[in-house]
Amino acid sequence: MTTISLPIPKRPVHPTGVWSWITTVDHKRIGILYGVTAFIMFMTGGLEAMYIRAQLARPGQDLVSPEVYNQLFTMHGTTMIFLAIMPMGAAFFNYIIPLQLGARDVAFPRLNAFSYWTFLAGALMLNLSWVLGGAPNAGWFGYAPLTSSAFNPGAGIDFWILSLQILGIASLAAAFNFIVTIINMRAPGMSLMRMPLFTWMTLITSFLLILAFPVITVALIQLLFDRQFGANFFVPGAGASPVLWQHLFWIFGHPEVYILILPAMGIVSEIIPTFSKKPLFGYPVVVLSGLVIGFMGWMVWSHHMFTVGLGPVANSVFALTTMAIAVPTGVKIFNWMATMWRGSIDFKTAMLFAVGFIWLFIIGGLSGVMHSSAASDAQQQDTYFIVAHLHYVLFGGSIMALLGGIYYWFPKFTGRLMDETVGKINFWLVFIAMNITFFPMHFTGLNGMPRRIYTYDSGMGWDLWNAVSSAGAFMLGAGILLFLYNAIKSARSGEIASADPWDGRTLEWSISSPPPEYNFEQIPVVQGRDPFWAQKYEGVAMVPVAGGSGEDGGHSIHLPQPSYWPFVASIGIFIGSFGVLYINAASWIGVAVAVIGALITMIAVYAWSLEPVNDPDDGAAY
Repeated sequence: MTTISLPIPKRPVHPTGVWSWITTVDHKRIGILYGVTAFIMFMTGGLEAMYIRAQLARPGQDLVSPEVYNQLFTMHGTTMIFLAIMPMGAAFFNYIIPLQLGARDVAFPRLNAFSYWTFLAGALMLNLSWVLGGAPNAGWFGYAPLTSSAFNPGAGIDFWILSLQILGIASLAAAFNFIVTIINMRAPGMSLMRMPLFTWMTLITSFLLILAFPVITVALIQLLFDRQFGANFFVPGAGASPVLWQHLFWIFGHPEVYILILPAMGIVSEIIPTFSKKPLFGYPVVVLSGLVIGFMGWMVWSHHMFTVGLGPVANSVFALTTMAIAVPTGVKIFNWMATMWRGSIDFKTAMLFAVGFIWLFIIGGLSGVMHSSAASDAQQQDTYFIVAHLHYVLFGGSIMALLGGIYYWFPKFTGRLMDETVGKINFWLVFIAMNITFFPMHFTGLNGMPRRIYTYDSGMGWDLWNAVSSAGAFMLGAGILLFLYNAIKSARSGEIASADPWDGRTLEWSISSPPPEYNFEQIPVVQGRDPFWAQKYEGVAMVPVAGGSGEDGGHSIHLPQPSYWPFVASIGIFIGSFGVLYINAASWIGVAVAVIGALITMIAVYAWSLEPVNDPDDGAAY
């Protein structure tokens, strides 16, 4: 095998300390920033859930007022979906995708940094509502006319609107970046049908993001105009229909469900073959099922609206499409099970979480198919049965897979292994607590307990199962704290990990743990699926090529220099959003602040577009 060694460039002086994180454009550091921030938001949303379950643990509780309760369930749902699960997936996208592709970074490193800082701005905007006029209180779905200024005169809904708009900007920036990265920056020989499954699910998710978020952007702009400028998009008294909001929201909202679950499916599709010591069974079918899910996700939105009164024809059509979308999901499950069949399974903690994901997601999927019948849904709608289904899909599904992904890739992130003994205790605690918390909600829902109810009388027959659910919720909180303890302790003093501690299949395991700043000193050439297994066990060499695709004749390794302009641009968006927030209350001040924020963003974007790609004073490109 002939190899060509590339000189490692002499690095220019870098920022240090906090400033190095603010100016970083390294995809790995941005992935860590996403992950840490998202986990903090996850714990914040979990704390809000604890308050909810404490309030409902017994009948007639008055731990919080009805208004604060409304704020809690709205903030819990919004936080978990937009500030926890989505950015936790984005953390894996950022860190893992370039490594799986054999690339040195993402296509647009500064845009990548901008997406993180803008996400952080949106998270701050939403949570500042607690102390600047009251948190949003109309549910994470913001149904009209509950969000109109007539029924909701406070600033909470405005914070919600603007934070989601900011988060949408971050999501679109990231999605375009990953689409270009995956299409253009694959290692030589890595065709689309040789890409790892996690990379495939990231690609599909990114397309869903760029198609879905413009829909909610339009709806939020209309709602903002209703509230701030007296427009009538959702005002029944002016001849408008609040049902328009539901259509716009769920046309976004159901693809959003797959934006949350497809990355989890990608993670599980990486873990199961590795710990089964077998290639993924039916790789082309799993890829196709992901594509079908991404396509059919746009054809089922009105199953959220079976009780709105759309009529029997619409209800029948969306009932059929909802039943049909269960097929590609079931295909994935059978392929995962077939991969494990007769495999040499090693039940490490990551594998336990992957198998737990499958079983819990099956339960959530079965209850979802029950909702596909409009007649059945009419009874289950807006009851705790829906809450049970939602959490089996998004906690039993997304969160379980994300936790498994952290255990799986933690040695690649940190160079250390998480404690397996603590990890297995952690899995069983979370798995059991999750079922104790959410399975009884099927019973309370079928027994008529409405969603979003503040309190209830003892005579309703819901006492026992609510007490069980609340006990399970606190047990689940203990499981998450145990995970946090394991992660922090392992990062500081865990067992040193080799480059390939799990006998991995994909390219990220072929380099050191943690990876060097430039990822690959020599760009690999991929000659099949599971290229690292092929190299280790079949003698198929990943022959490096000089400089890789698009490199400068093999003379140097090109990496972008740090930049603070993405951070400044996001600050401008944050400031400008506050101006829009207060245009109605203090018009001229709000306009002035909005203009200042817009100018800061424009100047920052212009300045970063003029920055040199590499340090002009450095002899080797950087």
